[in-house]
Amino acid sequence: MADQTVAGRHPGADPTTVGRWLADRLGESAWADCTLEMIGAGRSNLTYRVSSAAGAVVLRRPPVGEVAATAHDMGRERTVISALRDTAVPVPRVLAHSDGGPPVDAPCYVMDMVDGVVPLATLPDGWAGDPADRARAGAALVDVLVALHAVDIDAVGLSSFGRPDGFMARQVRRWGAQWDAARDSGLDSVGQATEESLTALSARLAAAVPTTQRNTIVHGDYRIDNCVYDAADPGRILAVLDWELSALGDPLADLGLMLVYWCEADEHPVWRAAQRIPSPTRLPGFPTRAGIAAAYAAGSGLDLAPLPWYVGFGAFKLAVVLAGILARVQAGSVPAEMADGLDGAVDPLVALGHHVLDHGIDR
Repeated sequence: MADQTVAGRHPGADPTTVGRWLADRLGESAWADCTLEMIGAGRSNLTYRVSSAAGAVVLRRPPVGEVAATAHDMGRERTVISALRDTAVPVPRVLAHSDGGPPVDAPCYVMDMVDGVVPLATLPDGWAGDPADRARAGAALVDVLVALHAVDIDAVGLSSFGRPDGFMARQVRRWGAQWDAARDSGLDSVGQATEESLTALSARLAAAVPTTQRNTIVHGDYRIDNCVYDAADPGRILAVLDWELSALGDPLADLGLMLVYWCEADEHPVWRAAQRIPSPTRLPGFPTRAGIAAAYAAGSGLDLAPLPWYVGFGAFKLAVVLAGILARVQAGSVPAEMADGLDGAVDPLVALGHHVLDHGIDR
């Protein structure tokens, strides 16, 4: 996590207030003198590394400004991480939380700082330097996803975490409604052709929602750069991060979205155009999307015949998220820098959604 920190930036959190609160909650006066570093770009929940003579922890809070409450629910995120603590799914330990007011005038929680490797565009020197280690890193990613989807919801106290029945139909309606709102806002965030194609993709997905085979905990944004790997062992994941979209529902939603993010060395142009987040998985040794799917099927026992629909939905969901960001930037409700790098990003995702519905994931 440390290699993503941005020194000197801590919007939405005051070091003095945070330090005093931590000193009280954690029973250690050394936290009163702390520094904050922002981790990541901050388009989603804000994450800070908090450092002091007592050590380092991580603080999570919702974005500053206009947010969708259900998408940035700190209580849900903290609840699922706490519930998974003693399972086969590696997660950080929650240390303290606030439902509002101090220390950041918003709901927040503090968790262990898990040191390790977050695989980004360029892997650290000496880590997963050969194809065999990269194959193990890919296998670990699948194994943890299988473990997550095997967790007994009742046994970990999450039976009231949501309504799993009808999950995918609700997801299609939810993201379709978000797209309708962005499209009808009067702002031209994506262009007429993309608007029509995205609306058509929404209709195609709504008309063919698959039958859920099993209800499980769903992460909501499972991908390689939301995991912390052991710096000494590329085949071991130490923590899965960013649970803000977690729910109870259809596990294939996680697999489908992960495959949208997954890059291969030899890509069909439609796939390559849609992949705007740099990824190390083009390197030799990382499994292909077909390999990921086969390993998941073997571990989970689920039938992957409807997988193209879930990949198409993942592409649709990302397209709607990006279109919404662009619309809010145009409206002036969020900072302009939130749109950095997003120009032209929506249309390739829409094209990918149609492509996988037409041809499957192997083309």
